Amino acid sequence: MIMEETIYKKLAEHLDHLPGGFSSSDTNADLRLLQRLFTTEEAELAVYLTLDREKAQVIAKRAKLPLAKAEQRLDKMSNKGLIFSMQQKDSPALYQAVPFVIGIYGFQVNNLSKGLIRDLAYYWRARKKMSNTEVIPQIRTIPVSESIDPHLEVLSYEQVNELVKSKNTFAVAPCICRRTAKLTGGGCDAPEESCLVFGEWADYYVRDGRGRSIDQTEVYEILARADAANLVLQPSNSKDPSFICCCCGCCCGILGGLQGHPKPSEIVASSFIAELEPELCTGCWICLERCQMQALTEEIDRVALDTNRCIGCGLCISTCPSGALSLVRKPDTEQTQIPATMDGTWRVISQTQTKTP
Repeated sequence: MIMEETIYKKLAEHLDHLPGGFSSSDTNADLRLLQRLFTTEEAELAVYLTLDREKAQVIAKRAKLPLAKAEQRLDKMSNKGLIFSMQQKDSPALYQAVPFVIGIYGFQVNNLSKGLIRDLAYYWRARKKMSNTEVIPQIRTIPVSESIDPHLEVLSYEQVNELVKSKNTFAVAPCICRRTAKLTGGGCDAPEESCLVFGEWADYYVRDGRGRSIDQTEVYEILARADAANLVLQPSNSKDPSFICCCCGCCCGILGGLQGHPKPSEIVASSFIAELEPELCTGCWICLERCQMQALTEEIDRVALDTNRCIGCGLCISTCPSGALSLVRKPDTEQTQIPATMDGTWRVISQTQTKTP
């Protein structure tokens, strides 16, 4: 029993050094969660994976395991959503460690059970808080396409339609946040199948049955439904994103964290912010329902905008009939901070991540 606990403690420490961390808990909620997800053999092997994508023989040698046993275990771990794997035709599989968030947690979308949801809830409540010292978040916010003025200077990776045009492989998966909420008696009416994944991540999701392959046309249809359902677009924080989450403020953990902050605009990764011309507002109140951050409030016969709470999602702009609301670029945005790929984002975070004792 002591040996088993040591194995899971090593795994917890390993995950804690990955982007986003994996904070410990005084109640051992962290270890109970890992025991539910990983067998002891999987936990032993997982600590030998890194953010580098490596062949099985490299990992097997590091872990001092026979190649056949390592390959079998790695493939099972990939199928369970505990690691990431990439398989290209006529090439050996490559395996990579992934953070708990964003990674292992989201990959459990088909594995949710009452026991796993309970252990997750215990862990979220009991984990020790991390200091917010990441130089860049793993995820960012981009505007819905209809909210962008043609005269506004916007880079290709800031426009959802341009991001989709740059991709060749697409998949869609259920939102784990909304699925979890519904399984626990909550949730909302927003579409559950709304997490868009691209490229290698799309191949991974489809291969292991977490999502289904779609074409570009259906991607645009899903984005249109997301806009109609007041969902915020949150891609991976890279110029070549691996995914775009379509998020609601009632179920999404990321948006929930932003909602609880006194000034979400200061911590969100977003290039834009809303601007209001009060004299043009007709008091239709459509934007009040659209905003997920309570940045807009009713003020007599017109709305008032609290820019401290705006995350630049553009939901209020795309349906404003009077043109009182528009998007403008944040003056202090540093575009050079956005890495080229998701792997690049993870590396930047892992090199700089620090935590409070």
